[in-house]
Amino acid sequence: MVREPDELADGIAVVSGAQRITVLSGAGISTDSGIPDFRGPNGLWTRDPKAERLSSFQAYRDDPEVRRTSWQARLTHPVWQARPNDAHRALVKLERAGRLVSLVTQNIDGLHQSAGSTSVLELHGTMHETVCLQCNERRPMSEALERVADGNPDPTCRVCGGILKSATISFGQPLEMTVLEAARDAVLASDLMLAVGSSLSVQPAAGLVGLAARAGATVMICNASETPYDEMAAIVLRESLGDVLPALVG
Repeated sequence: MVREPDELADGIAVVSGAQRITVLSGAGISTDSGIPDFRGPNGLWTRDPKAERLSSFQAYRDDPEVRRTSWQARLTHPVWQARPNDAHRALVKLERAGRLVSLVTQNIDGLHQSAGSTSVLELHGTMHETVCLQCNERRPMSEALERVADGNPDPTCRVCGGILKSATISFGQPLEMTVLEAARDAVLASDLMLAVGSSLSVQPAAGLVGLAARAGATVMICNASETPYDEMAAIVLRESLGDVLPALVG
């Protein structure tokens, strides 16, 4: 049953009673840090549906113009100025209390790590590195962005000359199976699945919520809008994550 946001006290009681918590975080946790989400009312893809094409692996691989546009977007992306917010810091506190099994994130911004979280599984990779699509060489993103800023609109791999891409998972790319399996193991070891800031519309990440419910864990969802898994949750909270997560963690 979905509970209303004014029943925050119920959520606090559930979190305080849980000993093995897995958190699944999505883009909504970083909006207070100045990074827009994708599917929210003011999301990047909501305002500009054409921007979603930049997240297509096939389009990126096959179309130099898409790559050039992507590199310009990376160069000016708000992630480079973003700092962790109160929601990120609340999850650090949960980890330091010894009750966090794992922090599974769909985000590529690295803000959980910047806040101090160490048990982070990045399902969709990281924006802070590049990867060559030919030889798999990984390098710091800053190196490629320096070349873009110097006038190279589509920098290639310095090892083999292959196409460079951010080390993120685009639509049409498979997830790293070792990361996904580690996330599933964490869910199965948990008594509470806390999904925060995610529309839960992208698989297989969203399916972790269903896995948790089937395994007998309590499910709590904190998100500004409805998700396909709300009816599966014991508690659903719509409040701002910067307010609700510090309250839940205490």
